[in-house]
Amino acid sequence: MAASPEATQQVRIDSAQLALLWQLAARARAAATEQILAFTIVNETLSLVPYRQAAWWHGPAPGAVAAVSGLPQSDPGAPYVQWLAALCRSLAKDPSKTVEESPSQHTQSQRAFTSADLPFEVAHVADEWDAWWPAYGLWVPLTDRAGHLLGGLVFARDTAWTSTEHALISELAQAWAHAFAALDPRPPWTARMRNWVKPGRNLRRALIVLAAVCVMPVPLTMLAPAEVTAKDPFVVRAPLDGVIDRLYVQPNQRVVPGTPLLGLEATTLQSRYAIARKDFDTAQEEYRQTAQLAVTDDKDRLDMALRKGKLDDSAVELDYNAQQLARVRVTATRAGVAVFADPNDWTGRAVAVGEKILLLADPASVELTAYLPVADNVDVKPGSTLTLYPKSSPMSAYEARIDTVAYRAEPTPEGVLAYRIKATFTGDTRPVLGAMGTARIHGRWVPLSYYVLRRPLTLARQWLGW
Repeated sequence: MAASPEATQQVRIDSAQLALLWQLAARARAAATEQILAFTIVNETLSLVPYRQAAWWHGPAPGAVAAVSGLPQSDPGAPYVQWLAALCRSLAKDPSKTVEESPSQHTQSQRAFTSADLPFEVAHVADEWDAWWPAYGLWVPLTDRAGHLLGGLVFARDTAWTSTEHALISELAQAWAHAFAALDPRPPWTARMRNWVKPGRNLRRALIVLAAVCVMPVPLTMLAPAEVTAKDPFVVRAPLDGVIDRLYVQPNQRVVPGTPLLGLEATTLQSRYAIARKDFDTAQEEYRQTAQLAVTDDKDRLDMALRKGKLDDSAVELDYNAQQLARVRVTATRAGVAVFADPNDWTGRAVAVGEKILLLADPASVELTAYLPVADNVDVKPGSTLTLYPKSSPMSAYEARIDTVAYRAEPTPEGVLAYRIKATFTGDTRPVLGAMGTARIHGRWVPLSYYVLRRPLTLARQWLGW
């Protein structure tokens, strides 16, 4: 069946519109500059959609009207251009009353409007509408892929906008947004930095900000490994030379006065005591017999004095061995907690008299011992404050005041040369005995530049020798 003349004419018109749509999109993408692109849009779109006025507003707010239909160049001081700028700012702030959702993900919704649709805040724009524009307007905002507003196009004519025209402009808006985004790419950070520090106001501002940051005072702080130790502990030492038989307490065990702590091997002392006892008994018997004979014989009286001296010597020897034998068992002389590592480390170990074996500490009387590396020392003095951050409770912190600082550095168990620092806790709460952590030592206030460059300058002086 042959198509009617009306249907053929309708197909021919649709084809022409599609051709114009494709041509305008290609012209937009081929524009070399933003000015050429804006001029092309506001003037050549008339071949596809009829209108009386068109303008390109370069956003975001406050923005500026960059192109007006019928003019080769927009004059910012012209009354009409100023009125258009106020109108576009109002439309960009009020995205309500949309007519049709744009199918493009890169454009916002179009908006057909009249003077009655303008908000009350821009009443002066509505009052001057009839002096500049016909009755019906169309707002087409353009956004980039991230949703940032690039600007907007406004069209005005005497008749209402149809759905077909909305669809055609919506398709064109995709090409316009793509073309504007391509012509105005975000410069790389190197270019933005060069623009910022180029001679002028920005450079002066940057230098002022940099100088202010460099002299900004900050507290000079250092980090040091720390341990909670006993304050004024009682040292349990070896009472005599010997071998430890066993320890009767366990680490961190509470003891009271008289509690057995350790015992030494007593076999040798018991043998010496037995020999001394036998010598004493023998000397006592000899003295007794000599004393009986001395009653009748003068010669035996002289021997009695010798026997008496021998008896006294054996008594002293016996008493000494008895005292030594009594000291092989060590008991606690005060209450506290036994502080040592492992009983097996001491069992069977030979010790010398006076050698430290363990400590008796009061859990309520503790202090902080920190080891400040030589490289981080910044003339820390007694009276300074520090904060302990225990590893066992990362959400807790304990304040302390430095009491003493060693005048010379000593190697730590880890092999680091450090100064030993003793500090007293100042808060109401105390960490548990033996807790390990990191101490932040608070020093004097210094400029930020000194805080940042202190270590590099120290290394430079060591390498360069100045």
